[in-house]
Amino acid sequence: RVRAGSVVDVGAARRGVRSYLAVSGGIAVDPVLGSRSTDLLSGLGPAPLTDGAVLPLGPPPVRHTHVDVAPQPAPPEELVLRVTLGPRHDWFTPAAVRTFTSRAYRVSPASNRIGLRTTGPALERATHRELPSEGMVLGAVQVPPDGTPVVFLADHPTTGGYPVIAVVRPADLPAAAQAVPGTPVRFVAVRRR
Repeated sequence: RVRAGSVVDVGAARRGVRSYLAVSGGIAVDPVLGSRSTDLLSGLGPAPLTDGAVLPLGPPPVRHTHVDVAPQPAPPEELVLRVTLGPRHDWFTPAAVRTFTSRAYRVSPASNRIGLRTTGPALERATHRELPSEGMVLGAVQVPPDGTPVVFLADHPTTGGYPVIAVVRPADLPAAAQAVPGTPVRFVAVRRR
């Protein structure tokens, strides 16, 4: 319980790269499309937080609920992401697909809530056609022209024009979202359920 008028200082995450703070009554900002969150890519919602930001709080509920702190496991030393190949894995050479599922990548410092960017071996395309924009899903592994995979996270775009070589299993995405730059990443192909 924090007393009225207190200052809460949220420092750098101790595990992973993101911290979460819940407030009884919520954050009192106007909802946009039913949400009070900020979408960095589209610019929808309230402005992104800055150092020293003051957030308006909503009225606390009449009945208080006790909530325990949910301990988070430490980020893994190696991030293993289970993927289902497709829908565009045929846009890559067989050697590129083998590289994708057998070689290690590393989490790039350029990663953010839009996507986990990687550094490592480039994936060669089998075709150099242009791909019309198509819908993107959470966990899609898109491969831009530089050939390095990007795993789409919470703030991913709704459409994209680069081929998606695979999709990460939903259960593996929380660890991907907390992966620290420099962490080794392996993509492991699993069969469709």
